[in-house]
Amino acid sequence: MNTVTIYTDGACSGNPGPGGWGAILVSGSFRKEICGGERETTNNRMELTAAIEALKALRSPSDVDLYTDSVYVRSGIAEWINAWKANGWRRRSGKRWLPVKNEELWRALDQLVARHQVRFHWVEGHSGDPDNERADELARGAIPLSSDESPARRSPSTVCG
Repeated sequence: MNTVTIYTDGACSGNPGPGGWGAILVSGSFRKEICGGERETTNNRMELTAAIEALKALRSPSDVDLYTDSVYVRSGIAEWINAWKANGWRRRSGKRWLPVKNEELWRALDQLVARHQVRFHWVEGHSGDPDNERADELARGAIPLSSDESPARRSPSTVCG
């Protein structure tokens, strides 16, 4: 089984607003950077998209250490997702049941995690970790510059810079 280290980040200019995501995949001497963006999104959606696109980029089942500075992603996958699935993708808010926010992204991430052996690690953002800082640069660089600009979607195979 291939061993891969992944660093992911998402960014948003306004929340909601234009956003971008970036990821770095490292396996041995191989290193790949991917990124993309959307005109109207949220930071949490970009954080999730970064993890999803990075895992989608893996060609075969892999042993993965995925680093994120998103407490939302880390807590969602490690603590909340099993309860959401058991409750029909609903979450409790007081006495009411509400739909899980970003359900389609959580479902996609859950399916990808099932394909690989993934360990999620939280890393403090902007704390000097070079790969976390680079993932942040990729995400910020992928944010569309204006609402008039065509969508900044880049294929996950695109090398960002």
